Amino acid sequence: MNLGPSILPVVARNLRDGRFRALACALILALAAHVAPPLSITRTGVAVLAVVDITGSMSVRDYPAAAGPASRIETAKAALRALLPDLPCGSRVALGLFTDRRPFLLFTPVEVCADFAPLDGALAALDPRMAWEGDSRIAAGLFRSVAMAQEIDADLLFVSDGQETPPLPASGGPTFDGKPGAVRGLIVGTGGYGLSPIPRFDDRGRETGFLSETDVQQENRSGPPPADAESREGYNPRNAPFGARAAPGTEHLASVREPYLKRLAAETGLAYAHLDGPGGLAGPLLAAATPRPLPGQFDPRPALGATALALTLLAYLAGPLQRRHRRVGPNVQRAGPIST
Repeated sequence: MNLGPSILPVVARNLRDGRFRALACALILALAAHVAPPLSITRTGVAVLAVVDITGSMSVRDYPAAAGPASRIETAKAALRALLPDLPCGSRVALGLFTDRRPFLLFTPVEVCADFAPLDGALAALDPRMAWEGDSRIAAGLFRSVAMAQEIDADLLFVSDGQETPPLPASGGPTFDGKPGAVRGLIVGTGGYGLSPIPRFDDRGRETGFLSETDVQQENRSGPPPADAESREGYNPRNAPFGARAAPGTEHLASVREPYLKRLAAETGLAYAHLDGPGGLAGPLLAAATPRPLPGQFDPRPALGATALALTLLAYLAGPLQRRHRRVGPNVQRAGPIST
């Protein structure tokens, strides 16, 4: 028996049915989701060494927050943790700490997506009480961080408030002997612009108040004396070249030393940005860092499966929606306009 002529009208009618076409497309997409291989793509990412200042002034609480003022280190940690999801997969991040005059590398660059949890945990655990020395020689630490970043083939993200402890001598600080711009990256200045007290901690890491003027060296008396030394009380060129009295000052108070950090940025060829809150680092970092092509893969299966599901739901909902429209439509037309 020849059924060909009788089947053709049925097939033609089904092909004109939108629901049939939607289900057919859904079936094709569902089958493709089972066999589709990952697609090779190239992303643009970064490789960054983040060095965080953990010296005493980073404990200053001068960032406004809902639960009360937040410290510089906590705000910097929040900004770095918020940065990780903003970096494309394939980007690599290393982490280091800075205190005294040298950085300490915690780990070499790891991939931000595959190793997100340990990266985030390491940032969350940073604490100024980890510092192994009390001094904060920013320039020396920055210059060594630049060299460290170059050794591991990464750009530099240096986070600090810029407060040198002890203060720089009258002759100035160390000079950068590297090539400016050989390492790209960003200096992030932390802290408010006004002076704030620095918390004091005992030998068990418990906060016991704030540093006073006599607790902090207010002047660096190494090297030649300053130009006004002869006018100081008790000046003696041999026995008291800096004068006989302790120098007054505000080194026991902290603010972001932005002009100094900008000068260091210009000297090393790095960019500078101020940290205004617990976020916003991705834009300045990506603008300052070296774009690196990163091989990666895109898995199309979730998109194919989701599209197949959406078409299936559309096909099954189309019938009830059309029937409801037919029932409601004539009634609305018969009701006509309401006259007053």
